[in-house]
Amino acid sequence: MHTFHSQQWLPLPAELVFAFFANPANLPRLMPSWQQARIEKAIIVPPSPPLTTSALTEIFSTLAAGAGTRLTLSFRPFPFSPVRLRWEAEIDSFVWNAHFSDIQLRGPFAAWHHTHKITPETRIGESGAAVPGTLIEDEVQYQLPLGKLGDLAQPLIARQLRSTFDFRHRRTRELL
Repeated sequence: MHTFHSQQWLPLPAELVFAFFANPANLPRLMPSWQQARIEKAIIVPPSPPLTTSALTEIFSTLAAGAGTRLTLSFRPFPFSPVRLRWEAEIDSFVWNAHFSDIQLRGPFAAWHHTHKITPETRIGESGAAVPGTLIEDEVQYQLPLGKLGDLAQPLIARQLRSTFDFRHRRTRELL
């Protein structure tokens, strides 16, 4: 099993950031345009209401996918590919404004578990003043197909994951 970590800090409220990532419609928007990602099928299970409510949470809660939600996504695996890969995933854990995770049910990996963690975090800005914001942490545990033969591709997959999350960070800043 391999593990990939990624972090991004944004000067935005955690409720807004969490709501953005919990909305499955935003997933294709976070993928490079050449992949032409689209949601083919979605069985949405609304999350339980949050323990605390804010105006942001109330606005976005109707657009969130809770535990048990299943999504089938299709995308091009590399530029100009005539083939589309299908990826079926299920959200297996969801805690409002804290974290959610998804597992691959069917797709290109032998195993995949992705946890999105959202944490309020204040940082010191350039002026020396405290800036409230949110730390976004992603942890992906994955196993490549084809056993030891598949593991030969690990450096390439790790590089592709880094590139994918670098793109996701740029897009998240643009979209939020």
